[in-house]
Amino acid sequence: MSKTLLVGTWADGVHVIAGGLRSHELVGQSVRGLARDAEGRAIALVGGHKICRRTFDERAGVHWETLATCEQDLACCSPVRGALLVGTDSEAALLRLDETGVVSRVGGFDAVPGRSSWYAGQAVVDGKTVGPPLGIRSMARNADRSVTLAAVHVGGAPRSVDDGTTWHPTFAVDWDVHEVAAHSERPELFAAATAEGLAISADAGESWALHTNGLHAPYCSAVTFIGDEVFVAASEHHFAPRGSIYRCSLKGTGRGDVELTLVGGGLPPWLGGIVDTACIASSGKVGALVDASGQLFVSDDSGDSWALRAEGLTESSSIVIL
Repeated sequence: MSKTLLVGTWADGVHVIAGGLRSHELVGQSVRGLARDAEGRAIALVGGHKICRRTFDERAGVHWETLATCEQDLACCSPVRGALLVGTDSEAALLRLDETGVVSRVGGFDAVPGRSSWYAGQAVVDGKTVGPPLGIRSMARNADRSVTLAAVHVGGAPRSVDDGTTWHPTFAVDWDVHEVAAHSERPELFAAATAEGLAISADAGESWALHTNGLHAPYCSAVTFIGDEVFVAASEHHFAPRGSIYRCSLKGTGRGDVELTLVGGGLPPWLGGIVDTACIASSGKVGALVDASGQLFVSDDSGDSWALRAEGLTESSSIVIL
């Protein structure tokens, strides 16, 4: 594999896997929301409040430069024309970082119809109510850059067709979406990992169908496309001790029911806990995922075979392939 993998962690920076080498960057810092910018460089949200970009020059080597610092707790990001959209983990606010380094709040996202019905996720663990705040978990932009989706926990997946200026709701809030993904070549295809199953759209996010056929449990936490197939993580719940990865083909229109099958080819049927939101990624024929136990599995052949590439990557927050 010639590509470089970056695995962010909640408390100890970024692990970099390139060829047979492994290195460690931003040591001791919280890193989440790893993504690629419009030029293919890594973007990360560091320390909860900084938007940083990974660059390289011959004199300084690898360097993470701070593009902006924000008061809000930052969660995810996605490039749009001339800017970077950044979702927050508080208030489900959407920010825009423009080319001059100015950060502004996107008023159109605050005005999404039905926003008053959004709510923070909750679960009862050991008799205590816990759960993440109302926040934007992920974003995805389709192949022709005409549509952007934002996964709100818990608030559905608002859709924008004007580079993030205005937004409109799509599927039901109570589907409890965790991650949205876009096909890299077919602009009509989106997928979403929800607590009710795998959601697929074949019309660029305007309408959705929910699928659970073949899953051992409907709770889906992460999703990506590799070629014309969707790969989705499923488990019994967020704190489940094991989870699995399933795949389904979308070679046709993507409409109708789909059959989800367990991924094999060296990937264990049961992983060490769930593969969380943003912890599965793809680029071309390469796929990568990291589970809750810190195992990193990589495929070089569109998900047909998988190999364990690293262990001990615990508390992983996100992964990106450069």
